[in-house]
Amino acid sequence: MPVAMIGKYARSLAEVAFEQNIEDKVVEDLRMFSEIFSVQPDVCRVFDSRAISRDEKVKLLDALLAKHPVTAVSSNFMRVLLDRNRIHSFQGIFNIFLDLVNKHKGIVSAKIVTATPLDRKGIGQIEKRLGSITGKTVIAAMVETDENLLGGMVVSVGNTVYDGSVRTRLDEMKRRLTEGQTVTQ
Repeated sequence: MPVAMIGKYARSLAEVAFEQNIEDKVVEDLRMFSEIFSVQPDVCRVFDSRAISRDEKVKLLDALLAKHPVTAVSSNFMRVLLDRNRIHSFQGIFNIFLDLVNKHKGIVSAKIVTATPLDRKGIGQIEKRLGSITGKTVIAAMVETDENLLGGMVVSVGNTVYDGSVRTRLDEMKRRLTEGQTVTQ
């Protein structure tokens, strides 16, 4: 499904969730479905299969909703996706919806890459520092280790990259020395 169409579903859901002030609950509901689809990919295949009748798909969704109760908004949303044969696009819609909710709340996600592993306290300190720089609440969505950095870190927040890695500093010093520029620390 084209990104514009996925965005349309996500924005429509966000509008309803914001209007009813239940966006956190809807995120929780959809995260549960995301986990179900991730752990049991056959469920998605059933919803996408043309060999399985619409009635059987409705029964499956009803069973999922009975086993995992959600808000009426989330339930209706899943039924709309089923009715329009869009459950295969669920994850993309959910990701955009989550971004819209985070934006609405002033939350941005960050990707942190360090030379050595970080503990939860270290991640929290980086999130706090990035929050003071950006003026927003920063959540580390992804934390990775890359030994090639030698030291320091590279952090991406939205389209902005903060590169404080030793590797980049060494490369910059090498470039300046090659060009005959004065190197300052």
